[in-house]
Amino acid sequence: MTEKHQLKSIALIPARYASTRFPAKLVQDLSGLSVIQRTYLSTVETGVFDQVVVVTDHEAIAEQIKAVGGEVFFSTKAYESGSDRIAEAAQHLEADIFVNVQGDEPFQDKDSLENLNAVFTDPEVRVASMMFAITAAEAQNPNAVKVVLDKDNFALYFSRSPIPYIREKGEEIPYWKHVGVYAYRKSILLEFTQWPKSFLEQTEMLEQLRLLENGIRIKMVPTAHQAIAIDTKEDLEKAVRWMEEGR
Repeated sequence: MTEKHQLKSIALIPARYASTRFPAKLVQDLSGLSVIQRTYLSTVETGVFDQVVVVTDHEAIAEQIKAVGGEVFFSTKAYESGSDRIAEAAQHLEADIFVNVQGDEPFQDKDSLENLNAVFTDPEVRVASMMFAITAAEAQNPNAVKVVLDKDNFALYFSRSPIPYIREKGEEIPYWKHVGVYAYRKSILLEFTQWPKSFLEQTEMLEQLRLLENGIRIKMVPTAHQAIAIDTKEDLEKAVRWMEEGR
């Protein structure tokens, strides 16, 4: 049996009720089920994980997950990030790999999650995340976080700025957009969330820079899947139309 089959992997879905741009977005209806129910069920349906747990701070979300037969962990205090929230749950669970699946992304992709898990067959990999190719024009958007890589697809740096900078204009190069799905070995998840915020993290407002600044390498996994995230009412309307059109 290979290490791939020996490793136990748990998906943890941080699900905060409050949301600045779209209050209570996770409990909004998305074609008969709520956003968080669809995220949970699509994660389970990938068949990638030994266990899927929704980590929440609110009874309404817990009730919705229990209504579809799901497992819930109640976080005991307010957290600034999803990583902090899932770390509390991970302390009480036994697994080799914990994957932070975004609660507002209701359509999970099996191949991407399988590929993310697979890189942990390399014992040197402690943290992994995903990326997909974007155009130079898309790279100008500061909301699209870019990543540059070393020769082994480990992240060198993440930035809201378009990186790398093209000195010779007219030359075309690939840009990679970071996808905010992280996979951690348990030990580094628990360590990382106890470290103070780092300088670059606070400057760019990107928590993954805390890992890089502390010497933790992040293996990047390419994907063609562009997740639909529900950040606004308009996003929810787009997701409804997407489902009605049969995906």
